[in-house]
Amino acid sequence: MSAMRVISAMSGGVDSSVATARMIDEGHEVVGIHLALSRTDSNGKSRGCCTLDDARDARRVADKLGIPFYVWDFSTEFAESVMDNFHAEYEQGRTPNPCLRCNEKIKFSAVLDRALALGFDAVATGHYAQIEHGPDGVELHRAIDPLKDQSYVLGVLTQVQLAHSLFPLGGDTKVQIREEALERGLITAKKPDSHDICFIPDGDTAGYLVRKLGEQPGDITDASTGEVLGRHSGTFTVTIGQRRGLNLTVPAEDGAPRYVVDIDRASGTVIVGAPELLDVDFIRAINPIWAGAPLGEVAVDVSTQVRAHAEPVPASAYVHDGELIIELHEPIRGLAPGQAAVIYSGTKVLGSATVASTNRVGQNNSLHGS
Repeated sequence: MSAMRVISAMSGGVDSSVATARMIDEGHEVVGIHLALSRTDSNGKSRGCCTLDDARDARRVADKLGIPFYVWDFSTEFAESVMDNFHAEYEQGRTPNPCLRCNEKIKFSAVLDRALALGFDAVATGHYAQIEHGPDGVELHRAIDPLKDQSYVLGVLTQVQLAHSLFPLGGDTKVQIREEALERGLITAKKPDSHDICFIPDGDTAGYLVRKLGEQPGDITDASTGEVLGRHSGTFTVTIGQRRGLNLTVPAEDGAPRYVVDIDRASGTVIVGAPELLDVDFIRAINPIWAGAPLGEVAVDVSTQVRAHAEPVPASAYVHDGELIIELHEPIRGLAPGQAAVIYSGTKVLGSATVASTNRVGQNNSLHGS
């Protein structure tokens, strides 16, 4: 690979630290940047996508590596494109993934646009994924470490964005990356990974949404009998497949656990029932984004992943009236509208779309799923 001018997105963690070091080793002209995204207050301390300590760690790594370092403030764009979308989706009874939204609208759109405008060739990140060059252009593939593979959250990238993206870690395991960070003497080598939604640092999504949207109480009812079993503070405080934290006041006669199987936003009702009611085998997904050539109207065999760390499921997929239709060969349990369905051919990402509706196992799988 010839030398390029590269923006390296440095979160202050071990992965982006090693990714930056590798870009320098390859002879690229590298500038480190840290993204200031959300601006909330936590115990009197300003908090963004990463903590202030993370920003300091990123700067210290950049200093050790001897590269320029800047903080880019995208807090306004993040609030409008990610946080507002998160609130609106939950209020409508859907379950969004803010990390995908951030990759789509911020890290590989707004950041990449600025980088290209400044004369840089690419943006490098510490994501675990691989880019390969195939007969039809660049391809996004899974990382070799299945425990760290992040191709799912990158499934929203287009061919153009992939052509200007670098993922130096996709061919290694997390263990290898930490060992390399230690050998390089990077202060982030033993730093734990962050798993929380960046703008909900305490991890209490339901509490956060109640504070943002206000209480909107309603009934929790039984799927088979319609009996009222409890009350909720807002349909946005629960998600399809949830079992814990429902505070049901009427115990099941057989003692079996009950799960959220449906959300009726119009009536403000949450419906709970047996786990088998969560099994779906048909997905209608909207707003597809293609990593390469889009699918056509003829079904092709794919695998489908609906969560960042879920196992892929074999399926047939095709496009109908601009929507992605996925007929699963094995059922998926607990899939909610608003989640992203990413489809693969082997290790290669074909594209992604937002789940609009599903059919439960045993229903008539038509193009007008319930």
